[in-house]
Amino acid sequence: MTTFWILLTGSLVASCCGILGAFLVLRRMAMIGDAISHSVMPGIVIAYLLSGSRDSLLMLAAAMLCGLLAVFLIQLFQQHGIQSDASIGVVFTAMFAFGVLLVSLFARQIHLDQDAILYGEIAYVHWNTWTVYGFDLGPKAVWLLGSTLLVIVLVIGLFYKQFKLCAFDPALAAALGIPVALFHYLLMGLVSMATVSSFESVGAILVVGLLVIPASTAYLLTDRLGTMIGLSVVAGIVSTVLGYYTAAWLDASIAGCIVCAASLLFILAFLFSPSHGLIAKKLRQRQLASESAAA
Repeated sequence: MTTFWILLTGSLVASCCGILGAFLVLRRMAMIGDAISHSVMPGIVIAYLLSGSRDSLLMLAAAMLCGLLAVFLIQLFQQHGIQSDASIGVVFTAMFAFGVLLVSLFARQIHLDQDAILYGEIAYVHWNTWTVYGFDLGPKAVWLLGSTLLVIVLVIGLFYKQFKLCAFDPALAAALGIPVALFHYLLMGLVSMATVSSFESVGAILVVGLLVIPASTAYLLTDRLGTMIGLSVVAGIVSTVLGYYTAAWLDASIAGCIVCAASLLFILAFLFSPSHGLIAKKLRQRQLASESAAA
């Protein structure tokens, strides 16, 4: 049963990240996930200090607000001439440092260190269960991630055309009257929600890998957004299964093996993708050279 809960939790994380990651990769905003994963720490600490619990909805809301604040500041700095990578670096390091400062001042005795926030441990997810009137309903992380996935699917499903147009042509979307900024912050809010929901399972840093790598793998395999989202989710789930059994075999970090498995799938797609793979491109170039020489 332990294996089932671990695989289910990892698959839920991979599904949440796979859907959102497709839009981030298309919009060339992949590292925004990294910025958000660090920037939410002040919200987590402040929510804990106010509620006294790590399981509160206040923590999720505060972390999402911090994530949106980080995105707003990054956009603000970019609009005033600061380069994108520099803006991201300044914002997430400053906010993460502020969160670390809050921990050192007010929450040293609480498990809000790098193991809890950054690395996580999916192997322990089945220990923290949700019990109602004496009935064990399973791990809290599964319920939280399941709810997060449901919200993501509903929002993306309801506004799929708007998100798609904003991803491919923001100028056209604005000309058609679509509030591009609103959908931008809505997407960032979903990314923040997915990041915070995954803390207890794979940790914030490894969420970045699941946001970027499966979506990048899918990007190499198709030119259709709907197919890309589906392949991204599948790649994430396959990475979860491969990573778990590899970790069990090597007695290593499950979360680390999951991301390594995702990286392996990306390398395979990079090499062997029929349309964008390195080997396919080399073969086409050789064929064109042969045809030119024959002519």
